[in-house]
Amino acid sequence: MDIASLIRTVPDTPKPGILFYDITPLLKSGAAFRHVTDLMYEAALPWQPTVVVTVDARGFLFAAPLAQRLGVGLVPVRKPGKLPYKTISASYDLEYGSATLNMHTDALTPQDRALIVDDVLATGGTAAATISLVRRLGASVAGCAVLLELDAMGGRKELEGVPFFTVLHV
Repeated sequence: MDIASLIRTVPDTPKPGILFYDITPLLKSGAAFRHVTDLMYEAALPWQPTVVVTVDARGFLFAAPLAQRLGVGLVPVRKPGKLPYKTISASYDLEYGSATLNMHTDALTPQDRALIVDDVLATGGTAAATISLVRRLGASVAGCAVLLELDAMGGRKELEGVPFFTVLHV
């Protein structure tokens, strides 16, 4: 299946000089969406995750069906002010600024093996911050799965030693 043809690029979004990868055409195709989550499932199964940890907001779209298929729970990692209970936070740099992520303090236990799911790996900041949150709660990282990896951004170097699966390299 030609996944790349279902992802459009939008220049200068969210700011000048940034090329945004719009996944809405892929999401609209039931067959393509299923294919992508099937590929992530097959990659993650040997890692034996006990929970899926996913990043606000587009990561949620892939993580929910993946968690359901794996038969495990889902933990959202969100922007500040979006989670109603006590949180821990991690800040990181983006290719166009900086951001902070939060996770509930009771979201994971030391027995958990987290599969981290997101839509894009660019600089690796989001994934590294999420890994930090998982580990701060005593859980281990089973692996990471993303739809797109922007190879030129070099984000993979931020994730040394973490099993990683990418559906599409761009």
